[in-house]
Amino acid sequence: MAVIAATVAVPAVADPPGVPSGPPPAIDPAMTRTGLISVESIGPHRDHLQIASAAMRRIMDIDVLHGSGSTPRPTLYLLDGVDGEATSGWLTKGGAAEFFADKPVDVVLTSGGTGSMYSDWDRHDAALGLNRWETFLTEELPPIVESLLKSSGRRAIAGVSMGAQAAMMLAQRHPGRYRAVAGMSGCYSTADPIGHAVTTITVASRGGNVENLWGPPTSPEWAAHDSVLGAESLRGTAIYLSAATGIPTGADLVAIAQSPTVVDALRLAGGGAALEAGARSCTERFAGRLSDLNIPATVDYDAAGMHSWPDFEAELPRAWQVLAPALELPSPK
Repeated sequence: MAVIAATVAVPAVADPPGVPSGPPPAIDPAMTRTGLISVESIGPHRDHLQIASAAMRRIMDIDVLHGSGSTPRPTLYLLDGVDGEATSGWLTKGGAAEFFADKPVDVVLTSGGTGSMYSDWDRHDAALGLNRWETFLTEELPPIVESLLKSSGRRAIAGVSMGAQAAMMLAQRHPGRYRAVAGMSGCYSTADPIGHAVTTITVASRGGNVENLWGPPTSPEWAAHDSVLGAESLRGTAIYLSAATGIPTGADLVAIAQSPTVVDALRLAGGGAALEAGARSCTERFAGRLSDLNIPATVDYDAAGMHSWPDFEAELPRAWQVLAPALELPSPK
């Protein structure tokens, strides 16, 4: 990977229905080299990177949280949900900066993956643009960011909702790349009717045409991205899964009460409940598949919780209980 230049200058329901608020990201056909463009210091432990991506044909924005300690640290890639906002929801809503402030791990957070499934799409999409996320996340980004961070070479990946499905998919499709994977409130099949429906709804919720993703339902790419079918390749990877029931917690009720309008409150309550109930069913099926294969996994089922950031923030410490030992870090107390 060529480093082009480096400059250093001296943060709701996760997946509500909707469509992109603007046009898809513009592509630059002349961007044929991948490299670091700039590093901007956001705070004492956070940098914002701009990376030129030959796969995505545009400049990608990435946030990095620097871990504690002076020795080389492992890297955790943390994926956002379907909104793919300009700054990861893990930073603006999920409390990631506060949680990892005293942890000896560097955290790499994506932005701008709206409705993309964090996958390589077959075709350019009129609403969602050019998406070659799998190539970017597994081939282009790690050499740049891990070199910059002087990483120990140990890595894990985690995500929420659409990002949970993608994290598991990337771990399944790239055996051995990640020592651990955590999926919070995700759905892990793509080829069966339920998985196909969930993927279609996810993409369509942001205006995309799902056939631009992996082609028609008969395409073998749908099965190739199915983590239930491909679960065997996760053997040897530490796995964490969590999902709730859709019943609101106290924090959820506060979030509903603080919604700016009645419509927003109803969307948060109804949409969050339905999405989380679906994620629970998907998680149970995937956990059952892992059990059938005798592949160990830590699975947390919560009696209450909606598909909302207060619940995802509460799940992060439990996911860390599995991720940390796999990264050869002290087990959290």
